[in-house]
Amino acid sequence: MGFVFNGTTSKSMGVLTKMTTENRVPDLNNYTIEIVGKNGLLDLGSALSERIIEISCLIPPKKTDAALLAAKDAVVDWLNPDRDVCALILDTEPERVYYARLQDGVAFSKVARHSSEFDLTFFCPDPFGYAIDDEVFEITKEGADTVTRKLGNTSSDPVYLLRGTIDSSSSSYITITTNNSELKIAGAGLTAAEIFVVDTDKMTAYVTDSDGNILRNGLPYIEKLNFPTLAVGDNSVIVECGNATFTSLTIQAKSRWR
Repeated sequence: MGFVFNGTTSKSMGVLTKMTTENRVPDLNNYTIEIVGKNGLLDLGSALSERIIEISCLIPPKKTDAALLAAKDAVVDWLNPDRDVCALILDTEPERVYYARLQDGVAFSKVARHSSEFDLTFFCPDPFGYAIDDEVFEITKEGADTVTRKLGNTSSDPVYLLRGTIDSSSSSYITITTNNSELKIAGAGLTAAEIFVVDTDKMTAYVTDSDGNILRNGLPYIEKLNFPTLAVGDNSVIVECGNATFTSLTIQAKSRWR
C-alpha cells in the first residue's frame, strides 16, 4: 500500500510502506459515575476519541550514505508537524480523507547498507474519514424536500449556504427544518449578493460576499442554536419564509465514515 500526505505521495518520496494494524474503531472516551454502595459503575455512554493510523515504512538502499541522509531529510521535511493537521489519504481507502499529523517523532533504523526503516504514527484529532468527492445538494424552492446521503456510515455535520433576501426586522425570516430540527434566521439584513453560511461542525454562522469573503458574524441572527445533522439515507428538509425571499439552499453534506 501507499499513502498521500499533504498532497505528496509516499511513492514519489521513494518510500515503501505497509500497514499491519488497522484501528477501524477509534479509541473511545467512556463516561461513568461511581455510586457509593453500588457495585460497578453507572454507564453514561461513550464518544469517539482520536484516531491513530500506524504505517511502517522503508527507504530502499541508496548508493551512498549522503544519498540516504538526503532521503531522510526529505521525509522529515515532508512530515513536518509544524504544519498542523494535513490531508492523509490511504491507497486502501481512496475515497476517504483523514486529517492528521505525526503523534510521535520518527526514528530511523538501519536494515541494510544505505537503507533504513521507520514507523509512522499519525494522530487524527477528528476521528472521521471524509468523502473526498463530497455530496452536495441544491434546493431552489420553498416547501418540503428530501436529500439522500449515499456516502459514509454515520451522521454528518453539514454546511448550509443560504441565498435570498432577509431585511433587518425580526419579522423577516427564513426557516430551514432538517429532520425536525429547526434553524430560523431572522433580521439578518441579507442582500441578494450575499450568502448566509451555517457551519454545523464548527457551530458557527457568518455572512459572505459572492467571493467568499466574510462580511459579518451570523450567529446573532439565529433564533435558536439548533445545528442540524444529516443521516445516511433520506433526510427531510423544509424551507419556509416570512417577509423574506428564498433563492436557494446549497447543502455540503460532509459525508463521513467512523
